[in-house]
Amino acid sequence: MEAYLQRKRVFLLLVSWIWPLAVLGGTGNNTTNATAPLSSFSRPKVVNVGALFTSNSVIGRSAEPALVAAINDVNSDSSILRGTKLNLIFQDTNCSGFVGTVDALQLMEKEVIAAIGPQSSGIAHVISHVMNELQVPLLSFATDPTLSSLQYSYFLRTVPNDHFQMYAIADVVNYFGWKEVIAIFVDDDNGRNGISVLGDALAKKRAKLTYKAAFSPGASSSEIADLLVSVNLMEARVFVVHVNPDTGLSIFSKAKNLGMMVGGYVWITTDWLPSFLDSSDSVNPETMDLIQGVVALRHHTADSDQKKKFASRWKNFKNVETSSFNSYALYAYDTIWLLARALDLYFKDGGKVTFSDDPRLRDTNGSSLHLSSMQVFDQGQKLFQTLIGMNFTGLSGQIQFDSEKNLGHPAYDVLNIGGTGSRTVGYWSNYSGLSVVTPEILYSKPPNTSISTQHLYNVIWPGETVTQPRGWVFPHNGKPLQIAVPYRVTFKEFVHKDKGPSGVKGYCIDVFEAAIDLLPYAVPHVYILYGDGKRNPSFKNLVNDVVTNKYDAAVGDVTITTNRTRIVDFTQPYMESGLVVVAPIKELKSSPWAFLQPFTLQMWCVTGVFFLFVGTVVWILEHRHNPEFRGSPRHQLVTVFWLVTQSNNLLL
Repeated sequence: MEAYLQRKRVFLLLVSWIWPLAVLGGTGNNTTNATAPLSSFSRPKVVNVGALFTSNSVIGRSAEPALVAAINDVNSDSSILRGTKLNLIFQDTNCSGFVGTVDALQLMEKEVIAAIGPQSSGIAHVISHVMNELQVPLLSFATDPTLSSLQYSYFLRTVPNDHFQMYAIADVVNYFGWKEVIAIFVDDDNGRNGISVLGDALAKKRAKLTYKAAFSPGASSSEIADLLVSVNLMEARVFVVHVNPDTGLSIFSKAKNLGMMVGGYVWITTDWLPSFLDSSDSVNPETMDLIQGVVALRHHTADSDQKKKFASRWKNFKNVETSSFNSYALYAYDTIWLLARALDLYFKDGGKVTFSDDPRLRDTNGSSLHLSSMQVFDQGQKLFQTLIGMNFTGLSGQIQFDSEKNLGHPAYDVLNIGGTGSRTVGYWSNYSGLSVVTPEILYSKPPNTSISTQHLYNVIWPGETVTQPRGWVFPHNGKPLQIAVPYRVTFKEFVHKDKGPSGVKGYCIDVFEAAIDLLPYAVPHVYILYGDGKRNPSFKNLVNDVVTNKYDAAVGDVTITTNRTRIVDFTQPYMESGLVVVAPIKELKSSPWAFLQPFTLQMWCVTGVFFLFVGTVVWILEHRHNPEFRGSPRHQLVTVFWLVTQSNNLLL
């Protein structure tokens, strides 16, 4: 609420400052003259459309020619806006929030039915309040995620929301298994709010932003260099650069000088870098050398015949400075057609174009502000509802808005900069995540964002290596791990004080050092004796000190208990402990009759008597009826002996 009131005060202050200029004849830098006030009939001959862009910028140089071309195409197409022409009024914001706000106020004098732009999120935040007051739809290129707020009821974004781009970056980070990221960004509305969303997206992937390296919009080269020096001293080696395309390369120039574009570093940029590269006829080889190995996201626009025809016409457009264009040219062209189609449908439904005075903007006695020249577009709400309900296929793909007024099916190309250009290593969409298949193909299949379906082609990283960077190092200004070791009085074989370099020695220390040696990187650490050496220390207190981060870890014969596993992580046990039975060993001479030793002589005699008794009983019972127990005495004796032996074996 405080920010809202502050912006309202800024708005009124700007109105009070600009109106004397308007009286003196200042009308802005218009490329097309404004028309006379519109009449109240349903099909006016001309309607005014405003455009707010920075002409001398990467986005402006692509958007302005596309807007003019789209206006000409609409006005020459007899099947749409029958009898009504669109009149485009340009205002150059000059990369200034103040100038952009002034230009927006001047546009409102021209009775515009919609305004296109601005590209700056900071300007969009301010002038959205103006559009709310005057009920004029704002078709903006600003990508700040917070502009989707219900607070801006006349704001409609005609480019993808940065909310999705940040989630795409989080998926890339998660795909390569990195857990810590440093964000480098311009400290403005777009930068802060975009990086805030990135932090939330990383948290959902169990990763985190370890540091937010912000610099002012007008930061000098030395300030950027100092910022990079500070982040280079940190542990993370994954950098996400979220800046504007006109000044972003200065970061890589300084990073190159500081040796930060070599193996082990990871650089990921938002769409600003592809926008710069795509809008240039040929990029200076020295510039390309600065960004080798960078991974960048670019707005994905589906290939189509319409897009190819537009590309072939590009060189013939007015005010074209290069033979190439970026994705903002496609979005600009589609924005004009979005407005034209919505107006056509609006007029077919009997819509009119009328303006009326706002009682809240009436001049007071003696006032020189001339607020009455700013009028409210009476049908602005109805036209806005028509705009968000449109659904058609444009140069950039399907133009359709969701419930939060975002373009549907946001998607990005994942690029890897290398050599003299870039190559596509995959795609991202909020429908299917990362894939090497274009999103248009996946839209026809059931959505699937499981980990097993996420794929990218191999990336060539900084330093011209295909080996995936680990993503972190031990910080140059960091301290080694503090390892607590119990200073025992008993059982010193496990661990005890030593006069060697490490200061400790024992079986537990040997196991720990062997594990450290297996790691593919160095782990600086120091051992700190825990206890006074006069009595065994409290292992309960030792575990608690690790929990409170007094020590980074503990090495010793610490027993694993249920309560302790709830607060700390243990390694797998490498030795067993418990109750055992200890008995003396008595040497005995080996003998062939050793099997007789378990029983005494009396026991063996009793066993023999029972053996004969059982045999006799069996013979008496079986002799008369069983022919096997008949015959010679020798045969009968063998049969009885065999039967008794087998019976005893079964019993045993």
